[in-house]
Amino acid sequence: MSQPLFFAHANGFPSGTYRKLFDALAPDYRVMHLPQHGHDPRFPVTDNWPELIDELIHHLEAGEGPVWGVGHSLGGLLHLYAALRRPELYRGVIMLDSPALTPFDQWLIRAAKRFGFIDRLTPAGRTLGRREAFDDLAAARAYFAGKSLFRSFDPDCFDAYLQHGLHPVDDGLRLRFDAATEIDIYRSVPHVSPASTRQLRVPLALLHGQRSAVVRRHHAVAVQRLPQGEAHQVEGGHMFPLEQPQATAERIKAIVARWHLQRTHCA
Repeated sequence: MSQPLFFAHANGFPSGTYRKLFDALAPDYRVMHLPQHGHDPRFPVTDNWPELIDELIHHLEAGEGPVWGVGHSLGGLLHLYAALRRPELYRGVIMLDSPALTPFDQWLIRAAKRFGFIDRLTPAGRTLGRREAFDDLAAARAYFAGKSLFRSFDPDCFDAYLQHGLHPVDDGLRLRFDAATEIDIYRSVPHVSPASTRQLRVPLALLHGQRSAVVRRHHAVAVQRLPQGEAHQVEGGHMFPLEQPQATAERIKAIVARWHLQRTHCA
């Protein structure tokens, strides 16, 4: 029987972009996900993301029991904070290049918000002014292919982003993920958490890209110091789940299989 896995995407990348990763996890895992986080008016984007965490918990509560929570960047942090609040909803959490924010990180974020340099600390500044509309698919493909962020994407994942990251409008195509929402998510990155990560009651694994500019060494060290924490460096950058979806799926499977075996031995 397939195991329940709830995936949460990175900021700005609708879940459909990860279809190749989901396919690689099947049939061992029944992958659930929201099409887009942060777009339900019942759960608006506010400072420190309390409603985004509520949104995730709301959908986990509607499921069939505890899940393996897997998230990329934003999604990994949402799972971590949801698991701190509601550990009974989880079997374990795997963060894919998500920075497990330390007290120093949180102090720096608080200062950046207060003194107005949060757009330099997060990708918000690079998101401002991003092109949102395109005449046709060819124009969108050429635009994104020229961006360094997409340079190492698996070709199928790049095609999936064009399919799921854009939607038709009267005069062409437009980004499906609202740009203002994406910026608000960056600007409201938490400077507080529901509890200390040391209070986490489920296993936590961090997979971080060797060339990532998001997850730093101190983030990995902080996870490794947790009672049930582990960190593993993988090839690629911050977007490695979309650069190497098959290899990422295999790593997720291996971690979950080992956790499951440990639980069986402890039972």
